[in-house]
Amino acid sequence: MEPLVDCILEDERWEALGLEALADRAVRAALAHLGMPSEGFTLCLMGCDDARIAVLNADFRGKAKATNVLSWPSEDRAPEAPGEEPDLPEPGPAEMPEELGDIAIAYETCQQEAIDAGKSHPHHVIHLVVHGFLHLLGYDHENDADAAIMEDHEVSILASLGVDDPY
Repeated sequence: MEPLVDCILEDERWEALGLEALADRAVRAALAHLGMPSEGFTLCLMGCDDARIAVLNADFRGKAKATNVLSWPSEDRAPEAPGEEPDLPEPGPAEMPEELGDIAIAYETCQQEAIDAGKSHPHHVIHLVVHGFLHLLGYDHENDADAAIMEDHEVSILASLGVDDPY
């Protein structure tokens, strides 16, 4: 069986933190919360540093600075109108799982945000992976209605993992 989350660790600190296991738990919890199977999907998660994510942020968003997490959905799954749930993808067969997209997460920014907020670093990582994963599924926070839906899902998913409400 192929892994659900294909991790590329460009920074060895992610390996020490256990990013692969944290990401797997986070994504499986999100899928369960949304009533989606945990098989038939795949995504790629890159654990990088601030320098690398700053380049990606500049290239893809025109913002030449580090950020905590970036997501690139494999297709646009956004709902038609604000406040609606996106159309969730169907799983693919085991030999060709549905590709959901890519996520990048930056070590230093994530660690500093956790320190600043008085949160556990692993718990903050789980939150950011869930957040990025929901973006792959078409959730967003560009307006109040969509942000409320996305945040409600995040809080429920995180609670199922024993992670406090980040909001």
